[in-house]
Amino acid sequence: MNTLLVSAVALIDMDGRVLLAQRPEGKSMAGLWEFPGGKVEAMETPEVALVRELKEELGIDTWESCLAPLTFASHTYDNFHLLMPVFVCRKWDGIVSPQEGQTLAWVEPKKLRNYSMPAADIPLISVLRDLL
Repeated sequence: MNTLLVSAVALIDMDGRVLLAQRPEGKSMAGLWEFPGGKVEAMETPEVALVRELKEELGIDTWESCLAPLTFASHTYDNFHLLMPVFVCRKWDGIVSPQEGQTLAWVEPKKLRNYSMPAADIPLISVLRDLL
């Protein structure tokens, strides 16, 4: 079974809300809500991948120094195993806006469970609620 390395981020705004993105139609797990991020490409660190993904997906700029390691997710799906370091980011330049047709939502930590998420993301909810 292949292991897929993906990095994700909990973007936290000035009001303590966390950004979720809904996976668009046509992608695996379409309709589920997730923390922004994506695949770590060859020769990238998880932090470099997140800086790139945030620019591509949300149109914002941030820096590796603004990504604080939080936890990680490790989950086996039917066809692959997901390993996902998760970071917290509270500082970026630009206005968060969907660049790939996804729906975005700023969510209070206590309301994260109201959103259907991929299995790997669900354990992250309690970590974020404890942090915030």
